[in-house]
Amino acid sequence: MIKQARITICLWYDGEAEDAARFYATTFPDSSVGAVHLAPGDFPSGRKGDVLTVEFSVMGVACLGLNGGPAFRHNEAFSFQVATADQAETDRYWNAIVGNGGQESACGWCKDKWGLSWQITPIALTKAVTDPNPAAARRAFDAMMQMTKIDIAAIEAARRG
Repeated sequence: MIKQARITICLWYDGEAEDAARFYATTFPDSSVGAVHLAPGDFPSGRKGDVLTVEFSVMGVACLGLNGGPAFRHNEAFSFQVATADQAETDRYWNAIVGNGGQESACGWCKDKWGLSWQITPIALTKAVTDPNPAAARRAFDAMMQMTKIDIAAIEAARRG
């Protein structure tokens, strides 16, 4: 018997939960797709035998994709924040999400093609905007406010002044 997670993030999709889960599993480390559950009967946005839920994890976080239909859409009130170690990792995740039908936003935010928001946040950015020197933190913050994908070298240059 598989032990069920005590808390799971349930994400609502319009029929594409399995596609999204498989994309996350191939894009992020420590991610996988588990059980795919088919509907035992017809439901408002599907038929018996359609994929109803998909168990998956993203970077170790337990998730459940629910094919609930078009009634609800993802928005920026929920996002996954991914702390990246360097520019290569930042670029890899950003380019995977945006390059797979997603869209860029501001300050390290982007959306995947299913509308789920992601914050691709270099650790260097977090350190810069929380610098104990208020002037350095402000310079880094102001630089970030001008960016879509975060440029670590530009953040560090702004931090130094």
